[in-house]
Amino acid sequence: MLEQFLTFIRDILQEYLNLNLGIEVLARIGQSLLIIGILWLLRWLALRLVYRQFRKDTRLLYNWRKVVEYVSVAIGILLVGRIWLAGVDTLVTYLGLVSAGIAIALQDPIVSVAGWFFIVWRRPFAVGDRIEIEGIMGDVIDIRVFAFSLLEVGRRINAEQSTGRIIHFPNGVVFKEPLVNTHQGYPFIWNEIPVMVTFESDWEKAKAILVNIIKELAPDVSEGIRRYQKRADRFIISYDNIAPTVYTSVADSGVVLTIRYLVDPRRKRGSEQEIWEAVLRAYKQHWDIDFAYPTQREFLHFEEGKKPPAPQDGDAPTVVSRKSWMTTDTGFRPTHRHEE
Repeated sequence: MLEQFLTFIRDILQEYLNLNLGIEVLARIGQSLLIIGILWLLRWLALRLVYRQFRKDTRLLYNWRKVVEYVSVAIGILLVGRIWLAGVDTLVTYLGLVSAGIAIALQDPIVSVAGWFFIVWRRPFAVGDRIEIEGIMGDVIDIRVFAFSLLEVGRRINAEQSTGRIIHFPNGVVFKEPLVNTHQGYPFIWNEIPVMVTFESDWEKAKAILVNIIKELAPDVSEGIRRYQKRADRFIISYDNIAPTVYTSVADSGVVLTIRYLVDPRRKRGSEQEIWEAVLRAYKQHWDIDFAYPTQREFLHFEEGKKPPAPQDGDAPTVVSRKSWMTTDTGFRPTHRHEE
């Protein structure tokens, strides 16, 4: 019955399409189509099951969909390949022939496949992580056998927010370029906001105001840190102090007060906006605090420089120094003598 059907198909192909195919070739084509159809049906059922099980968790749903697709394709290649290479006795020999041919003809795709295995096995990043590679930052939205895709962040936008553009990288790039992942380890990154005030400002008051602001507006990271410490089995990260703080330094134009705190990478811009608005409102109420910026002016030191305080009635005059080895030419000359 089957042989008669195949003979009928062969005659039709030969008459209308001028294709002279043997019955054995037609049998192999039929077996291949049957296998592909069965695998497609099983894949559809598996995807339905995965969707019902993980529809509330998009990351797990994505990962399981990829597993089902890769497994079905691999099984299809093995089964169909065995049909067309029936003369090859062992699966090992078949795989050896296939891999040798691919290695010669497709070097770059092989590197990408090796990169995919590295990504799946070592997991330098996963879908949903924010990474930076080759100077491009983005959120990972897809990982395939030959390439992964990022939703671009920054670059054409002057902030760490999405641009709406999708960038594709071959997986082999993970072997060639350093990769930055902002979501591995602690789920937070350190962010700094420098605030510069003039030298004439009351910088101590300005710093105290910033300390109050950052203690009030810094995100609460204690719960995220606690969860990480419970599952920290790959990266050992330890900070002695994770509390927000304000550091003091000096620049050409004024005193720099740097706010430092931990924040979720995706909430960095909103957090900076909230803190800056609080700083602007607070400093607006103090006449003795001014923001510094690059400027030029004429400075007469003998008029504007520091002066000794005027003695008050009944007070002793201010003594600058009684050291005879304090001289006017150098300001300070060390010596072994300590005369009063």
